[in-house]
Amino acid sequence: MGEKITYETIFARSFSRYDQKKLGYGAFLGCLLIALSFCIVFKPYLGPLPVLNMRMSMDVGLNMLRIMDSFSSEKLRGGDISSSMTTIVTETSSSEIEMVEESNTTGTNETISNGTTVINNKNSSQQKEMKTVCHVEESTEFCEMNGDIRVDGKSSTVFMAVDTMVANSSWVIGPYARRGDEEAFKRITKWSIKSGVDAYEEAPQCDQRHNVPAIIFSTGGYAGNNFHDYTDIVLPLYLTSRQFDGEVKFLITDKNPWWIEKFRNILQKLSRYELVDIDKEVNVHCFTSVIVGLKRYPKELKIDPSKSPYSMKEFRQFLRSAYSLKKENAINMKDNGGKKRPRLLIVSRKSTRAFTNTNAISGMATRLGYEVVVTEVDSHVARVAEMVNSCDVMMGVHGAGLTNMVFLPENAILIQVIPIGGFEWLAKTDFGEPSKDMNLRYIGYKIKTEESSLIQQYPPDHEVLNDPYAVQKRGWYEFKSIYLQKQNVNLDVDRFRATLLRALELLHQ
Repeated sequence: MGEKITYETIFARSFSRYDQKKLGYGAFLGCLLIALSFCIVFKPYLGPLPVLNMRMSMDVGLNMLRIMDSFSSEKLRGGDISSSMTTIVTETSSSEIEMVEESNTTGTNETISNGTTVINNKNSSQQKEMKTVCHVEESTEFCEMNGDIRVDGKSSTVFMAVDTMVANSSWVIGPYARRGDEEAFKRITKWSIKSGVDAYEEAPQCDQRHNVPAIIFSTGGYAGNNFHDYTDIVLPLYLTSRQFDGEVKFLITDKNPWWIEKFRNILQKLSRYELVDIDKEVNVHCFTSVIVGLKRYPKELKIDPSKSPYSMKEFRQFLRSAYSLKKENAINMKDNGGKKRPRLLIVSRKSTRAFTNTNAISGMATRLGYEVVVTEVDSHVARVAEMVNSCDVMMGVHGAGLTNMVFLPENAILIQVIPIGGFEWLAKTDFGEPSKDMNLRYIGYKIKTEESSLIQQYPPDHEVLNDPYAVQKRGWYEFKSIYLQKQNVNLDVDRFRATLLRALELLHQ
């Protein structure tokens, strides 16, 4: 049988043992040189290998997975990009999902007068970080994005245009700061946030690129109720946008023109640019920084200065500036020497929870030494702000109108008249506690059953009068229909006199 011919036998017959040894050394050195060359050529594209990490958020029951292990060099629309992506899930006081990308991009922009930039696909390069962090907190959720961000109002979608082979990531968010309130969110447009391979493929071409950050928020939900206007939108918008010192654009979804008009002074103070009704935009707007949703602290009308660079004191100073309010401090009767009367504002209401004996209250207050102003607050914020700011004491029945306490001068006094119905907790949460952070003095006056108009509608032994908590257990709507919509207040003037005297005493301190 003939000899079996293999690669090894051919090699052995062609060279001596000494030659084979020399060739082996040469091949080994050649491989080393080739490997070294690859390292030198491709070193700029190789980043540190990411770490796989997964954490569970127990606060909100969300499962979010961090997936990594990819890098690539491909063409991004309009320029070259080389990148590596990391997605991280962390848990602090909130749940977060974070995506970070280091990239080199090319492209130039042409700036026009309104702060918008039109994309030109010319070659240039810049280093930038691509990052998305979505926070889920008790009362709000918001996503902060940096990179090539494309906002498509037609589909209510924000794309992170990332050219990298990573697992797809998506997020759905309602940009209104009352998370978990199903009734409010029936009137909120949900926005999708997408990144990853599919998002890169789906991302539409930019029609306009802006050279300032953007904030997407909703004026739906409970907008129109003065209390919710401030605690759900105005204060969260201040917390979210103040850092930009006016260099930010507001993209408004669920836009209510009357709401925009009502708070025009505040909006213009926070942003130097025209508002964008993003739901009606045909163009795709592109930014390098976008926040979807608004920051907010869980408590009503609250800023936690330990977690924010701002405080309620600074927020109230901002409001005084926005409306050119003159009075910074309430009257000090001790220094005044009795030369000037303290000014008392009685907030009246037309339909529900109205004072039925306003004249008697006003007359008694005047005899005690007050200059009395009786008015119903409306949606003309500038006029209301000026009126409230001119007063030293403000009183009214529990309701949204008391939110205008934000315009009172420092050390002024808020008197909240609390109707029957188990309002104590609500009254404390909505106005009692917030007033302290505003450097106001607070007095709560709980009426007796005899001071409520409900005694004219129900017999003395009815549970509405004697067991309001039983009514509360049947649901918010029944509670609201009785205690909020059917109840007026006839103050016992003699009993209430002590409350106004207490306010005078505080103004002497």
